[in-house]
Amino acid sequence: MLYFYVYILKCSDGSYYIGHTDNMEQRLGQYNAGFCTGYVAKRLPVELVFVETCGSRAEAIDAERQWKKWTRKKKEALITGGWEAVKQVGKK
Repeated sequence: MLYFYVYILKCSDGSYYIGHTDNMEQRLGQYNAGFCTGYVAKRLPVELVFVETCGSRAEAIDAERQWKKWTRKKKEALITGGWEAVKQVGKK
């Protein structure tokens, strides 16, 4: 079965980047080797700080779009405390 992943990278400037892929190890290597253009290219190196497995590309894309709308506080809650922490941030 082919899995897809939605992930959060922490960039060298402290910002976060959210994306999706079907090969997490390869994608992270591409970023840090400088093979990618765009936002991450000027913020290397990057560190993978959160990854979630999805059952389909559509599911991963939907999650990516949702997470990109989140505040920094909510992203950091997911990174440090998982989904239960995200729920708590949402209640505040």
